[in-house]
Amino acid sequence: MYVRDAKNRDEVWLLDHIEEMALDDAAFRSRDYVIAVDEETNERAGFGRIRIHKTDDGDICELTGVGVLPAWRGQGVGAHVVERLIETATAEGFETVYSLTDEPGYLTQFGFDPVESSDLPPKMQERLATKQETIQPDSVATSIAVDDFTMPARLREAFKDASPHDPTDESAVEDAEDFGIDPDSATYKYDTGR
Repeated sequence: MYVRDAKNRDEVWLLDHIEEMALDDAAFRSRDYVIAVDEETNERAGFGRIRIHKTDDGDICELTGVGVLPAWRGQGVGAHVVERLIETATAEGFETVYSLTDEPGYLTQFGFDPVESSDLPPKMQERLATKQETIQPDSVATSIAVDDFTMPARLREAFKDASPHDPTDESAVEDAEDFGIDPDSATYKYDTGR
């Protein structure tokens, strides 16, 4: 597996999967994306992009549109896409990268921190409100100082041997027991007692 810059020929594939995953496609430009590719089969496995917002107070970098095809999930593909995007942001001189997501827990494993909407630059406040109103009502803001990015070793190792799997394969589905939880005695935050 490796991550490369998207090419013009990837545009239709990107648009199809962005729509399929209901991801943000605002100001779509294929050249802003990177794509994770299987080096043996040339199969595309995941993607993401950074979006630069020009403002009077300076440019703002946003990581957005990260998606991994179901057959490739859980193998570090998304992690390597995020890593490549952070490297790109660093090379372009950004010290901070923002992301608006309904899955903040995924990004916190890399060093992203939640940000109150009132602490965001005005442009990111607008983007968050728009995203919440249109495609992801549960979106929250996160940010990272580019030097604070860390790749968990397990994801780096998983990426080395990544291969597609059947996402409907019952044996691949993790359940409570896989995490050492006894489902008969565990209580949950929203347990209704029924």
